[in-house]
Amino acid sequence: MFRFVGAVLFALGAAAAGASTIKEEPVVYRDGDVTLRGFVVYDDAVKGRRPGVVVVHEWWGITKHTRDEARRLAAEGYTAFVADMYGDGKSVDNPTDASGLMKGLMGNPAGMQARFNAALAELRKHPTVDAARIAAVGYCMGGAVALNMARVGADLAGVVAFHASLGTATPAAPGKVKAKVLVLNGADDPLVKPDAIEAFKREMEAAKVDYRFVNYPGAVHAFTNPEATEKGKKFNLPLAYHPEVDRQAKAEATKFLGAVLKK
Repeated sequence: MFRFVGAVLFALGAAAAGASTIKEEPVVYRDGDVTLRGFVVYDDAVKGRRPGVVVVHEWWGITKHTRDEARRLAAEGYTAFVADMYGDGKSVDNPTDASGLMKGLMGNPAGMQARFNAALAELRKHPTVDAARIAAVGYCMGGAVALNMARVGADLAGVVAFHASLGTATPAAPGKVKAKVLVLNGADDPLVKPDAIEAFKREMEAAKVDYRFVNYPGAVHAFTNPEATEKGKKFNLPLAYHPEVDRQAKAEATKFLGAVLKK
């Protein structure tokens, strides 16, 4: 009897696992001479073309958190493309290496744009994607990348930046920004100073950008990442997961993307 019940439960579990229609496919693509290794993630049960979202990773590189976010977006009806901003799928597990990679990327604005555009081109040509309806979502460093792509006039319907750095070497200019912008910030994040927030808002308003800035009390950096608290303690960094703020911010992002992409 126990063997029978166990066999039934195993079969049910296997069937449930097999029933998932979210597909995650590795994609090897290029930026000049650099090999990039990203992922395209979509719901195979959805028929026809749908909006696409470029997902830009944190300074750690492509992690479980990044891929989980892509799967979440795929479950909401988008095709998500996890961009490889460092090349060759690099990821690191310590802030020293992460800082070095981030500085190399963000210190070269033209290179950063080229790396993002390579991912955008891959997403646009995927057979599930409506190339006229594309947005970008970024986390921490990735949020800064997404904001900077909006500033330079990337052809995006919208940009969502979670706990992102707000500074830039190339401020938005009037008439340049095509994307609507949503910034979701931890109000207690010591890495994003109040004066940086005010400067960002002045920049957006001077450039007449359609933007919204949401501050979440009690949240610090990386509040969407379930691994953030452990990493914050390990490396003495102001990182912490905040489940309730994560939920609220994701709900805002879902509403925003639905509106700008008219899903």
